[in-house]
Amino acid sequence: MSSGSLVAGVDSSTQSCKIVVCDAETGAVVRTARAPHPDATEVDPGAWWAAWEQASGGGILDGVEAISVGGQQHGMVTLDANGDVVRPALLWNDTRSAGAAADLVAQFGGPAAWAEQIGLVPVAAITATKLCWLARNEPANMARTATCVLPHDWMTGRILQAGGGFTDWSTDRGDASGTGYWSAFTQDYRSDVMELAIGRTIGVPTVLAPNAVAGRTASGMLVGPGTGDNMGAALGLGLAPGDVVVSLGTSGTVFARHGEAVADASGALQSFADAEGGYLPLLCTLNAARVMNAGAAILGVDFAELDRLALAAEPGAGGLTLLPYLDAERTPNLPEATGTLLGLTRANATPGNIARAVVEGMLLNLVAGVDGLREHGVAVERILVIGGASVSPAVQQIAPQLFGVPVAVPEPGEYVGIGAARQAAWVLSGAPEPPHWPVSIVAESEPTDPEASAGIVERYRQAVHALHGL
Repeated sequence: MSSGSLVAGVDSSTQSCKIVVCDAETGAVVRTARAPHPDATEVDPGAWWAAWEQASGGGILDGVEAISVGGQQHGMVTLDANGDVVRPALLWNDTRSAGAAADLVAQFGGPAAWAEQIGLVPVAAITATKLCWLARNEPANMARTATCVLPHDWMTGRILQAGGGFTDWSTDRGDASGTGYWSAFTQDYRSDVMELAIGRTIGVPTVLAPNAVAGRTASGMLVGPGTGDNMGAALGLGLAPGDVVVSLGTSGTVFARHGEAVADASGALQSFADAEGGYLPLLCTLNAARVMNAGAAILGVDFAELDRLALAAEPGAGGLTLLPYLDAERTPNLPEATGTLLGLTRANATPGNIARAVVEGMLLNLVAGVDGLREHGVAVERILVIGGASVSPAVQQIAPQLFGVPVAVPEPGEYVGIGAARQAAWVLSGAPEPPHWPVSIVAESEPTDPEASAGIVERYRQAVHALHGL
């Protein structure tokens, strides 16, 4: 890798295709581009390719020597014997396989068996449950399916196909660990899970090492193995021991790097692999930043006013508690749930309290993830808040109170794309470790009233138990 080399990372997310070109040595972002994806839970992968072609036009990849793809996890992309797409991909946020998930959990021996052998307890998001749904509901499409790949796998393969360097489908251990049929403990595929889900085995992509070469285009550009979006974000942020990420995008996630796989029979924490050879225990919710969108719409205000109202209200929102399950919920596993505002009286029915309850509810939905990490021996010393809602002053000030540790907000950036670019630089260098790329912190805050905050957290837990028995 020579001085001034350029690398690129792709974030093929639920919402869009984003390309980030970086200096391979320093990580400095040189240029970016993006194009939208359809807003749906079922998408023809051809739409992802159309977005890629739009975003990668105009010379953005000029001079790029290596590229990697970070992509939304779990999505089911089914391919026939010729490698053609069988049906539109079911994305992580498609909940139609909730019944299949419950059946698979029971048939495998219950939550503890899944946690101890695979590293996760399947919910509707997990790929294995989507394949099970397909076998039950679309047997003709299942019969045509020869291979199942993930969104990032498909994009990596298409880039190589278009560039004349494709040999076979590949993935990485991070994204493979979210399928339900790859074990975090054995670090291998489990054919018995596949057979349980669909009655037979089908082709799966080869799992590459974190810094392996997936292929090379005819122009000479190296293509890395890529990874899942959360693993890409961890790589882009350069997580240190004690750092926990709370990502507030379309979904909410809590994750940290760890040296070993964990087994959480509750299903809240999933023991994913990371993109560096370790592990990434993670909790994921369906509801995050869009809860604030809904709150602003309810109040008829913009985001700046929502922040002002929330910060003007007292902690605890005058007794209001929002269970923010506006799009059902993945964690806790409530695929039929809706949002609930509790404790409403004439005295507390003010715009400020409602705004405060919206922000607190969104964050409280992720507090269980941080507590779960602690319970499984993961150090929690600092929270890094990223994602679209991280720029909110209300989030920045309220988060440390509810999480109970200092909160830092990295400079806004496309960290999944940056992480993929960092992987590409690692592949290009051939070094044993990824390059060090610094991350700037733009806001920091400390918890100030732990006793009051503990009461708010406990009230939320009691509300979840009262309404949903959890």
